[in-house]
Amino acid sequence: MSDSQLKSLPSVSEVLLELKSDITLNNNYIKFIINQELKQLRSEAKAGKLTMKRRQILKKIIQKIQTEQEGSYASVINGTGIVLHTGFGRAPVSKNIFKTAAQKLEKYSNLELDLPSGKRGQRLDHIRNNLASICNTDDAISVNNNAAAVFLSLNTFAEGKEVIVSRGQEVEIGGSFRIPDVIRKSGCKMVEVGTTNRTHIQDYKKAISKDTALFLWVHTSNYVVKGFTQAVDLKDLVSLGRKHKIPVLADLGSGALVDLESVGLPREIPVSEVVKSGVDVVTFSGDKLLGGPQSGLIAGKRKHIANILNNPIYRTVRCDKWTIALLDETLRQYGNYKSNLTLALLSSSRKKLNAHAEKILNGVAKNKQNDLGISIVETEVEAGSGSLPDARLPSVALKFSSEIMSSSKLAASFREQNPPVVGYCSGRAFFIDLKAILPGQYAQIIDAINRA
Repeated sequence: MSDSQLKSLPSVSEVLLELKSDITLNNNYIKFIINQELKQLRSEAKAGKLTMKRRQILKKIIQKIQTEQEGSYASVINGTGIVLHTGFGRAPVSKNIFKTAAQKLEKYSNLELDLPSGKRGQRLDHIRNNLASICNTDDAISVNNNAAAVFLSLNTFAEGKEVIVSRGQEVEIGGSFRIPDVIRKSGCKMVEVGTTNRTHIQDYKKAISKDTALFLWVHTSNYVVKGFTQAVDLKDLVSLGRKHKIPVLADLGSGALVDLESVGLPREIPVSEVVKSGVDVVTFSGDKLLGGPQSGLIAGKRKHIANILNNPIYRTVRCDKWTIALLDETLRQYGNYKSNLTLALLSSSRKKLNAHAEKILNGVAKNKQNDLGISIVETEVEAGSGSLPDARLPSVALKFSSEIMSSSKLAASFREQNPPVVGYCSGRAFFIDLKAILPGQYAQIIDAINRA
């Protein structure tokens, strides 16, 4: 232990005196940061490993506070090629949608005020008619994510009763969200039918009892089972449900509101097609293939939607004003869905991406191109977040095969840029895929490469 090293540590009050007046962090948080830094430095001093002098220590702590002032939440450039990247917040929101929503939210808004009557309104009224019309249902509402949509619907339909689901549809999505767990936590009893790969309509018929309250049909949107398989057609399940007065809840997961093939993407079951089968309620995500904010959308027959809204749990999972505003703008501009940012990125052609890659290279200094070993390569990427699981989308990437810097160090260097550029390593090379690069970010990539 070195007493001299311990004595070189400043007090909390000394650090506070060094702070500039432009620091707006709460004083309690500032003290917390200082104490955490001093704790680490004190540990080094006791081990005799503290090498910094008093002024250097003060500077280090001040820099930490300034970093916290800026915040850890930041915009990044997504060079992974995964458009619906959960780590990056899934669907990106276009500038015009965000600006329009922000203009309404920077002041007070009529979130729950009916302006014509001057009486209390419903926040969902801003989106429900538009959403229901697009889905071709009687009514539609939103909650804070699709997990909540499924949970709330299950609890409303079948609390204390049985829910019949095929074993082949007991899916798990990211974050360990499992259908069996959600069914149990919603207060329902799960009844499994069929096998992992084959389920027949007779399996559902045999499982029906006086306690059966719901058929749950889950679209396996994040994986594909091939080979010796059999699944029950949704129309047949609806027909069986009507015969026995058992409603059908269909969870679509990603949820495509349009024909994706019309924008050059692989086919995904449209919500409207599921609705035509006669299901009572359908749930899906708003922040995946719809390209909106994080939300869970519930569409279906009016009486069922009314019951879901009357469930006390609804208030615990309802959307805030930001989500409502962004979802409203996304839906109202969906008449021209081909300009939707998420769909535009997912459907961007390899030819177009290759042209962008060429422009980037033209802006990079020749010595940098040589030092970093940059080349343009064709790639295939996933959509992300469990969407289009069986599809590999054509893309183009910048490949860095540097002889002077390892791929991991190069990746770290790009993450430290402002804004951070996040790519991926494969083999001994580092890649920046262009599939998920937003309009206006190409110049930033050029700058990042020249600084790397």
